[in-house]
Amino acid sequence: MSKIVSIHSFRGGTGKSNSTANLAGIVAGYGHRVGIIDTDIQSPGIHVLFGFDEQKMKYSLNDYLWGRCNIEEAAYDVSAILSKTADTKGRIYLIPSSIKARDITKVLREGFDFNLLNQGFQEILDVLELDYLFIDTHPGLNEETLLSIAISDILVLILRPDRQDFQGTAVTVEVARKLEVPKMLLLINKALPALDFDALRQQVEKTYDAPVAGILPLAEELIQLASSDLFCLRHPQHPFSHVMNKVAQMIMQ
Repeated sequence: MSKIVSIHSFRGGTGKSNSTANLAGIVAGYGHRVGIIDTDIQSPGIHVLFGFDEQKMKYSLNDYLWGRCNIEEAAYDVSAILSKTADTKGRIYLIPSSIKARDITKVLREGFDFNLLNQGFQEILDVLELDYLFIDTHPGLNEETLLSIAISDILVLILRPDRQDFQGTAVTVEVARKLEVPKMLLLINKALPALDFDALRQQVEKTYDAPVAGILPLAEELIQLASSDLFCLRHPQHPFSHVMNKVAQMIMQ
């Protein structure tokens, strides 16, 4: 059975796209067929982590939503990035959103058909025979985000140890429960190493009554990489990568 995994945060800047790309890379590294859809149409960017050249982007998610192509025509095989892992049987297919200013402004001005987006999710699962489809959502709560959450088998909520994040995440958790998401995981990112991680985990789990899948330390090496690669594949022994691997295992359970 294929699974839809939505990666979401209430606020921007939490490391959502980076986390989505790395989790997808780890899961594909175990030999699975993985798809990634960038539904952050207003501010796309996950393609950068895969070294994807925008000049090669004949079709994007935008084109599918505007009826210019089939969803699979906007999917690009970026599995070459898995050459760093031992098992390269896995595949990664990326469906990017357009970074052209006119396309972004068109979405902001005209919107798009949410039912068509939902249909696209199901079609890409079938056509590419995916085991997992990762959805990189738009921060906050809007129509496409609610749709993504509603059809998800697994929802990973990313938050920082920050009061604004805590408040916004509470709203998202409440919505996810009303939408009856089968499995919800919390992932705390950018935690200062000086923090008491055990106490932080207990505080967050008590606040939201949901499991904390992992606490990611603020890693200088990750910042230095500047979104030029998948950190967990390049540095598999780093503490950050160990946490991500555990989260990936929870997704695959």
